[in-house]
Amino acid sequence: MSAPHLLHVFSTFCPAGPQVRTVTLMHGFGDRYRHTVVACDNRTEASELIQGVDVAYRPFSPGSGSMASVRFFRSLLKEVKPDMLATYNWGAMDAVLAAKSLRFEAHVHHEDGFNADETDGLKGRRNWTRRMSLRKSELIVPSSKLEGIARKVWRLPRVRLIPNGVDAAAFAKDEGKGAQFRKDHGIPEDAFLIGAVGHLRPVKNFGRLIRAAAGAPFPQATKPHLVIVGDGAERERLESIAGEHRDALPITFAGHQSDLVPAYSALDVFSLSSDSEQQPVSLLEAMAAGVPVAATDVGDIARTLSPEAREHVIPLGPEVETALGAAFAALAASPEMHGKLAQQGLERVQAEFSVDAMLRGYGSTFDAALG
Repeated sequence: MSAPHLLHVFSTFCPAGPQVRTVTLMHGFGDRYRHTVVACDNRTEASELIQGVDVAYRPFSPGSGSMASVRFFRSLLKEVKPDMLATYNWGAMDAVLAAKSLRFEAHVHHEDGFNADETDGLKGRRNWTRRMSLRKSELIVPSSKLEGIARKVWRLPRVRLIPNGVDAAAFAKDEGKGAQFRKDHGIPEDAFLIGAVGHLRPVKNFGRLIRAAAGAPFPQATKPHLVIVGDGAERERLESIAGEHRDALPITFAGHQSDLVPAYSALDVFSLSSDSEQQPVSLLEAMAAGVPVAATDVGDIARTLSPEAREHVIPLGPEVETALGAAFAALAASPEMHGKLAQQGLERVQAEFSVDAMLRGYGSTFDAALG
């Protein structure tokens, strides 16, 4: 008997958190499931990360009209006849509606957080749509904050909190690769390198990171440098912001990197400056590489870090850029603290956020949906 066939629907299959996690799961599951992916923007760059797993891709071509996307997914479900539908975040909701209209109930939905349009408050229409359309679905969330929203706001009965996990050994610090990354991108060997990794979109607020690093009160001997790894629609605007601060801080845009180990290995500090997160995969990757973290206090970032490291998790508010800059300066000023937090992060990933634990959680949830 052939393995169960999973149809995955994403708003995009560019390499961001949910997509990278899905690739990790595909690798971990091996031939336990078969996979077909649909990206609603027809971008499939995350496919470059997949090795040794056969994955089919179907183009998204809904035609025109207000319900065209729902009709497209109804037709696709009838044609492909998957054993289970896996949908990812609000951008895949038309596939959820199509499945419900067909009474297709072998469904697992994933919620990983919110875009910039919901950072100041959840939209009532979306809350109602989730509440009505996901009642009989299995819902997976990576953070306790999202679990609370799913249970209390969306009033959903089948909610499973499964923290993200990474293979700590795969992201182990490699000094040689880190040095080569610096050389390739013109970053001095003795620079104190602050870095961020992610898709360049508004909710990540990389402009805040640039301003915080440029205004940080670094010790006099420090040679700060900022690198942003990733690409996206915000790049041109961010390069303009960077241009305003180049006298205070050298800034490098490294673009998309299919192998992130060199980038993480080059960093002295990893930073997240987002308006909204839940449990970012990039945070776990940086911790596995032994990189201390300074970040905004959103989602489960503080819970993920060790208690001592939470000193550098900054609440959102009018002073967030000043406080984030002060965290960078404090880490630069104390090599002893820097080394202690690096070790604590690595140990915490190994103990609490492993790929094996994530695989067990997802496997049991997928099998429950498959019946």
